[in-house]
Amino acid sequence: MATVYEKFFDRLRLVSDRIGNSRFATQTLPPILTTMRNYSELMRLHKPIGIFLLLWPTLWALWLSSQGRPDERLFIVFVLGVLLTRSAGCVINDFADRKFDAHVERTKDRPLADGRIEPFEALVVFAGLSLLAIALVLSLDARTQWWALLGAGLIVTYPFLKRFFLLPQAYLGAAFSCSILMAYSAELGGPTVHAWLLFLANVLWTTAYDTMYAMADREDDKKIGIKSSAILFADMDRAIVGAMQAMAVFALVLVGINLRLGVWYYLGITGGVFFCIYQQILIRRREPEKCLRAFLNNNYFGLAVFAGIALNYLFD
Repeated sequence: MATVYEKFFDRLRLVSDRIGNSRFATQTLPPILTTMRNYSELMRLHKPIGIFLLLWPTLWALWLSSQGRPDERLFIVFVLGVLLTRSAGCVINDFADRKFDAHVERTKDRPLADGRIEPFEALVVFAGLSLLAIALVLSLDARTQWWALLGAGLIVTYPFLKRFFLLPQAYLGAAFSCSILMAYSAELGGPTVHAWLLFLANVLWTTAYDTMYAMADREDDKKIGIKSSAILFADMDRAIVGAMQAMAVFALVLVGINLRLGVWYYLGITGGVFFCIYQQILIRRREPEKCLRAFLNNNYFGLAVFAGIALNYLFD
């Protein structure tokens, strides 16, 4: 996706060059393209992993709550909601961390950290994304809107908790899991037993993969005073991540038992287990680059579980 992102802006530059030497091409268009690129980086559109990690549990919930036949309108609303929510979350996160990011090797080149975007601009972008998300939420019923409000509150406050809360990754897990409760509310009128099991599974899974992410920044976070599960867990980080992965898988199995799902569902979970094992291999020496690779690999865990759910309703 990063390659597609680069090609997109390269094509825009080619278009600018072909227009010629007009004032628009030489003076007006280049700053517009630069601003577009800076804003897209602020929203992390060039790194879509966060979109996928938020999208998969949303799709799990939509398919399970509708027995494999989600309402088309709800599907569109929730997919667009994931894109807007994740983008807005990145903006407010970078706004909150703009002074810290400049001191972390991995984040020092972010638009707010290196001064390409002013804080006020970031707040304007955040407000615009939030208004679009609110417009989507208003198309849903009142119960679902309350769950959306809870999720929005968690996402907005998450970046500021890292100053004092020892386990912000679990807080992020709760924020990322509100879409599950929203989906069940929109499809069935409210969360069911298996909705809460799915919620628990996703909180555990999110905390696990975000701990891997935090393991890559542990030394920098210690220096600047940011709290994280990787710092809290210390030498027990791998074992605790493994325990959370196991509990997440167990909760997903309970969902399958509760809904009497078939073999395709459990094959999907089995595939997810193999990805968990691979991630444990990657983080065994706590090398930052491999910890980030383990974090990114969680996209395939979410995909495997969704594939199992979709295939279950397609064939069983």
